Amino acid sequence: MARSFTPKVVTANALVEGDVIYLTQDDRWSRSHQEAELLEDEAHAQLRLLFAQAQKGQIVGAYLADAKAGPNGPEPIHFREAFRTRGPSNYAHGKQEAGNV
Repeated sequence: MARSFTPKVVTANALVEGDVIYLTQDDRWSRSHQEAELLEDEAHAQLRLLFAQAQKGQIVGAYLADAKAGPNGPEPIHFREAFRTRGPSNYAHGKQEAGNV
Protein backbone atom coordinates (compact mmCIF):
# COMPACT_ATOMS: atom_id res chain seq x y z
CA MET A 1 0.00 0.00 0.00
CA ALA A 2 1.34 3.43 -0.94
CA ARG A 3 2.11 5.94 1.78
CA SER A 4 0.03 9.08 1.89
CA PHE A 5 1.75 12.30 0.89
CA THR A 6 2.99 14.47 3.75
CA PRO A 7 2.53 18.20 3.04
CA LYS A 8 5.73 20.06 2.15
CA VAL A 9 7.27 23.47 1.69
CA VAL A 10 10.06 24.37 -0.73
CA THR A 11 13.12 25.61 1.12
CA ALA A 12 16.61 26.65 0.04
CA ASN A 13 19.37 29.05 0.97
CA ALA A 14 19.76 32.54 -0.47
CA LEU A 15 22.75 32.41 -2.80
CA VAL A 16 24.47 35.60 -1.63
CA GLU A 17 23.51 35.89 2.07
CA GLY A 18 23.11 32.18 2.83
CA ASP A 19 19.89 32.75 4.78
CA VAL A 20 17.26 30.01 4.90
CA ILE A 21 14.41 30.97 2.57
CA TYR A 22 11.01 29.54 1.61
CA LEU A 23 9.07 29.70 -1.63
CA THR A 24 5.74 31.52 -1.29
CA GLN A 25 2.57 30.94 -3.29
CA ASP A 26 3.21 34.12 -5.30
CA ASP A 27 6.72 32.97 -6.35
CA ARG A 28 8.66 35.11 -3.86
CA TRP A 29 11.37 33.90 -1.50
CA SER A 30 10.67 34.67 2.15
CA ARG A 31 12.81 34.26 5.25
CA SER A 32 9.65 33.38 7.21
CA HIS A 33 8.53 29.75 7.28
CA GLN A 34 4.99 30.93 7.97
CA GLU A 35 4.84 32.65 4.56
CA ALA A 36 5.81 29.47 2.69
CA GLU A 37 3.35 27.82 0.34
CA LEU A 38 2.06 24.60 1.93
CA LEU A 39 2.05 21.97 -0.80
CA GLU A 40 -0.49 19.23 -0.20
CA ASP A 41 -0.32 17.54 -3.60
CA GLU A 42 2.76 15.51 -4.54
CA ALA A 43 2.73 16.40 -8.26
CA HIS A 44 2.33 20.11 -7.51
CA ALA A 45 5.14 19.90 -4.94
CA GLN A 46 7.47 18.43 -7.56
CA LEU A 47 6.58 21.20 -10.03
CA ARG A 48 7.24 23.88 -7.39
CA LEU A 49 10.60 22.27 -6.59
CA LEU A 50 11.56 22.32 -10.28
CA PHE A 51 10.55 26.00 -10.43
CA ALA A 52 12.79 26.73 -7.44
CA GLN A 53 15.76 24.75 -8.74
CA ALA A 54 15.67 26.77 -11.98
CA GLN A 55 16.50 29.97 -10.04
CA LYS A 56 20.24 29.32 -9.85
CA GLY A 57 21.07 33.02 -9.71
CA GLN A 58 19.12 33.52 -6.48
CA ILE A 59 19.13 30.29 -4.48
CA VAL A 60 21.11 27.15 -3.76
CA GLY A 61 20.14 23.75 -2.43
CA ALA A 62 16.37 23.76 -2.91
CA TYR A 63 14.46 20.80 -1.50
CA LEU A 64 11.05 19.78 -0.16
CA ALA A 65 10.68 19.79 3.62
CA ASP A 66 7.83 18.18 5.57
CA ALA A 67 5.44 20.67 7.12
CA LYS A 68 1.97 20.90 8.59
CA ALA A 69 -0.73 23.53 8.60
CA GLY A 70 -0.61 25.79 11.65
CA PRO A 71 -2.70 28.70 12.90
CA ASN A 72 -0.29 31.26 11.38
CA GLY A 73 0.88 29.31 8.33
CA PRO A 74 2.97 26.22 7.73
CA GLU A 75 4.94 24.78 10.65
CA PRO A 76 7.97 22.51 10.40
CA ILE A 77 7.57 18.89 11.48
CA HIS A 78 11.16 17.76 11.78
CA PHE A 79 13.63 19.12 14.35
CA ARG A 80 16.15 20.01 11.63
CA GLU A 81 13.66 22.23 9.86
CA ALA A 82 12.49 23.85 13.10
CA PHE A 83 16.14 24.61 13.86
CA ARG A 84 16.66 26.13 10.38
CA THR A 85 13.77 28.57 10.97
CA ARG A 86 15.77 30.14 13.82
CA GLY A 87 18.72 31.17 11.65
CA PRO A 88 22.42 30.86 12.49
CA SER A 89 23.22 30.22 16.14
CA ASN A 90 26.90 31.09 15.92
CA TYR A 91 26.42 34.85 15.54
CA ALA A 92 25.54 37.50 18.09
CA HIS A 93 22.95 38.94 15.69
CA GLY A 94 20.03 37.76 13.59
CA LYS A 95 16.88 35.84 14.40
CA GLN A 96 18.11 34.07 17.53
CA GLU A 97 19.71 37.15 19.11
CA ALA A 98 16.59 39.20 18.46
CA GLY A 99 14.41 36.60 20.15
CA ASN A 100 12.46 35.76 16.98
CA VAL A 101 12.68 32.05 17.66
